[in-house]
Amino acid sequence: MPKLWNETVEAHRHAVRDAIMETTAALAVEHGIAAVKMSQIAEQAGIGRATLYKYFPDVESILIARHQRHVEEHLAQLAQLRDRAGTPAERLEAVLGAYALICHHRARHGGEISALVHRGKPMDQAEQRLVDLFRDLLADVAATGGLREDTSPEELATYCMHALSAAGHLPDETAVNRLVTVTLGGLRPSPATIPAAGAQHHGRRRGGHGAH
Repeated sequence: MPKLWNETVEAHRHAVRDAIMETTAALAVEHGIAAVKMSQIAEQAGIGRATLYKYFPDVESILIARHQRHVEEHLAQLAQLRDRAGTPAERLEAVLGAYALICHHRARHGGEISALVHRGKPMDQAEQRLVDLFRDLLADVAATGGLREDTSPEELATYCMHALSAAGHLPDETAVNRLVTVTLGGLRPSPATIPAAGAQHHGRRRGGHGAH
């Protein structure tokens, strides 16, 4: 019975936190962060001010907590795609496509909120986890010969993260898909190196005949 009671209490706390975070985000988008008051959040979330302050000290901390929760959810989603069945190239395309859509939909938030939440040590750590996830996938692709060899998987992972962040400025998902295609194209070995090598070999043969 105590275990069931504890689970019920924990579920209630999660529900209250969710209500606080979603209410605050909606108010911030509608009125701007500076105009949102803790008393206003408490009223619209259906809780007392004292209860609200037990969870969060101020408006900014609420918005940051909400964003960090979303980041964790997104990283978990990308990890699931990374671990699913398929070739390394297929899994990479799925992960990069999903990340681009995350960037696209994230940009629908207000610019003021985005500037607030995309900073600080937690965000730096989240970005590093994202780069690590991309790097591991790219290394798998490299092992199959499907990755360009002039740049390390680590650098290409950073390239992917920054290139796909441009999805936030695109008008629709069709444009986002094109961006993913272009980004993937930049990761592949260049086919131009093959005829160049052949031409050099042919040139050496011609030179050899001339010496005779």
